[in-house]
Amino acid sequence: MVLFKKMAYEKPSDIIFGSSERPLKYGLELSVGKGIVIPEVKYWPRSDEEKDEKIVNSYSKITKDILKRATNLGMESLQLETELSFNLTLNPSLTGEIVRAQKEILEDEHSQHGINLGLRATVADVRGMRSVTFDGALDSMYEAFDQVSRNGVDVISIESICGKGLSDHAISRGEIEGVLFALGVLSTKDMSALWSEITKIARRNGAIPGGDSACGFANTAMMLANGLINRGISHVFAALVRAMSASRSLVAYESGAIGPGKDCGYENVIIKAITGYPMSMEGKTAASAHSSLIGNISAATCDLLSNEQIENIKLFGGTGPQTSLEMLHYDTRLMDKSKKMKLDIELRDLMISSDMYTDPQGFVISPTIAYEIGREIISYSENPYTRTLRAGIKFLELLSKAIEDGNMRLDARELAYLDRLSGTLKGMPEDEDEFIEKLYPRYETKISKEEKDLISS
Repeated sequence: MVLFKKMAYEKPSDIIFGSSERPLKYGLELSVGKGIVIPEVKYWPRSDEEKDEKIVNSYSKITKDILKRATNLGMESLQLETELSFNLTLNPSLTGEIVRAQKEILEDEHSQHGINLGLRATVADVRGMRSVTFDGALDSMYEAFDQVSRNGVDVISIESICGKGLSDHAISRGEIEGVLFALGVLSTKDMSALWSEITKIARRNGAIPGGDSACGFANTAMMLANGLINRGISHVFAALVRAMSASRSLVAYESGAIGPGKDCGYENVIIKAITGYPMSMEGKTAASAHSSLIGNISAATCDLLSNEQIENIKLFGGTGPQTSLEMLHYDTRLMDKSKKMKLDIELRDLMISSDMYTDPQGFVISPTIAYEIGREIISYSENPYTRTLRAGIKFLELLSKAIEDGNMRLDARELAYLDRLSGTLKGMPEDEDEFIEKLYPRYETKISKEEKDLISS
């Protein structure tokens, strides 16, 4: 395991879109993090296309449609991401057929038009499905990773969800100590074993271990927080979950992942600041999948820019994936042009300024704040639980300072949450064993048998 002891960047202002301290080159001449921002388009077959006998043809058709639009727009670089459904992950041989068909199409397009291309596959974490045992689910996941990487995928990723049951329970009740248990104990322990195996599979088959995402935790909180009027939970709470989630996402990189980090991990700003690896991010174009208050700031430090997920429906402008790709193309072309004109710092700062003080959820992923959270994390790098706790405390301190300085304004409800959350976290033990002893009886019924085994291992 590699422990990151220092930040990859000397200062937060060094972090900018399209440039990474550790760029990557893979696939069909695709360079990531080396001076340009590359669109990463995501797609999902329509429900009537998801039958086994049709699914390979469906993905092939989606791929051809995307590449037709890409070359027609004159795109020079593009990454595709195939997120595998639960049912596909449980049918690993079929996942291999899908990506093999896609890769053949990509190779043909690269040969004909010279477009630089990459393909990511994200395997579903199926361990929570009732139709399969825990061990059986894990075997299917590893086999799916093996199949896609042996059949031509360039990058493999997952959105792992160990601890999500407890996290969902705690988020819905505003109990940050439960989230701390899920992220700092259960999820980090699971990630270490999971990503050690994923990395082995990737290296064995010549693929890149791309990284994990705290989507099942922090994005759940973001979705429940909702907008400025219809709030399901506190926005301070949701932003705090994001800050704490970076600790568990970092475990993938400590276990061998090298990026590009997965787009739905908004905590990737913190991960990039620590590791220097390229990161994919999603922003305003992800509105087709979900709403958020952070459509611009997430792009300020990205190396790949994603639309999140869109169904392969027919729109006036083409298919859903085609129209999303076109929007990504123009966003990334603007960013790349700003670099050539030496205006990229100004564009980045405008993106940051537009969202940083609109809401705590934008504040937490602004480079200056993300950098400070990252420094706190690596100060406790040998103890994932303690660094999760300290990341949360640091974020709340930074938020409180922004309020004192008059930069961030919160209403009375959010201020009350800020005070309560600060008191709760500061009251938590810094020793993991002491924390588990204190909180385990409270959450025992929300922890699965397999998760209990992690605690005792």
